Order: sequence, then structure tokens, then C-alpha cells
Amino acid sequence: MAMQIIADLCTSCGDCAPACPTSAIYATKGVYAVKADLCTECEPDHDMPQCLSLCMEDGCVVPAD
Repeated sequence: MAMQIIADLCTSCGDCAPACPTSAIYATKGVYAVKADLCTECEPDHDMPQCLSLCMEDGCVVPAD
């Protein structure tokens, strides 16, 4: 499974990208996105995805479909 960032809710703060241990988060068209093939949801090293724990916008970071 992977996480995804909802572009309409992303404020482009950039807090999530440097926290990603697999460098799966990148900037595109003024917002951030997740490379699903690199995202491990921060397992097994963390209890929850770091991007999710850092994001201040409710509903911006969610599990990918």
C-alpha cells in the first residue's frame, strides 16, 4: 500500500518531503505528490506514515486507492 497527497488540499508547505525515508514525495505543478512504487508507509520503522503525521491539512494525505 502507499499514501497519496490530495492536490486540492496541499498547501505546498513542503514539510512532508524531507521527512520521507524513501524519498517518495516530490514537488510537481506547485504541490506535492507521492511516487507509489517507492512509498512504504514508513513501515516497519514507524507506527504511521511520517507525511501523515506532519501534514497540518486534514484529509490531505490518505491511503492510495
